[in-house]
Amino acid sequence: MKSSNSKTVLFITGAFVHNSGWDTWKTYFESKGYKTLAPAWPYKESAPAAELRNRQPNDTGLAALTLSELVDHYASIAKSLPEKPIIIGHSLGGLITQILINRDLGVAGVGIHPVPPQGIIPYEFSFLKAGWKALGLFTSLKKTYLMSLSDWQYAFTNGMSLEDQKSSWEANTIPESKTVARGGLTSAAKVDFNKPHVPLLITSGSEDNILPPSLNIRNFKAYKKDNGSVTEYKEFAGRNHYVLGQPTWKEDADYILEWLERN
Repeated sequence: MKSSNSKTVLFITGAFVHNSGWDTWKTYFESKGYKTLAPAWPYKESAPAAELRNRQPNDTGLAALTLSELVDHYASIAKSLPEKPIIIGHSLGGLITQILINRDLGVAGVGIHPVPPQGIIPYEFSFLKAGWKALGLFTSLKKTYLMSLSDWQYAFTNGMSLEDQKSSWEANTIPESKTVARGGLTSAAKVDFNKPHVPLLITSGSEDNILPPSLNIRNFKAYKKDNGSVTEYKEFAGRNHYVLGQPTWKEDADYILEWLERN
């Protein structure tokens, strides 16, 4: 086992979804000898998805949450651990992973279909279609945003059966802070692409609408390649943005585990 022999994995949840989406990953990584944790965002602790939806749209604490506060939340968790963790994040959690790795708070990082840092312009139509409502333009920032089933079907679960789309929405979808979403356009989302860093893997899925491979490739290419740092990219066929819960999730997890062994 490489990655500085760390046996602790910090999973970071993305926007719109419940942190229980990591449960099968946690169990699997623990079966391989790792200690894992997948803490919720602030204002989402210890509540199931349905309960969080019942707070919509008047969860003022969550509505006011900023991306900087969210990053600091996970930075504090990483610093509190007895050893530097392996950090693995999905979507917005993948952006936070990159920021924490840039701050030297982990021994390795994996961004699964990550939101790109500041400076990488997401001009893809599918990204704009899937994500523009989360910015809440011309709406109150004092109210949270909840992804509808139809938006979930396009942004996360395209290509899946209607039954699976509905059940995954019920199990995972929760209200979100528009302020956090807007933070992705600010310096709160900045990383130093030239700074040497611990091994970093970026993965993408061929069927992902909200964060398509072309966007993840630009993210990967932004990192300086001649500073001795390991930065790798892997695209998986057939994965949409619900990659953590697709039937193929174990193949992705195995690839990540093998990559960690190599690095």
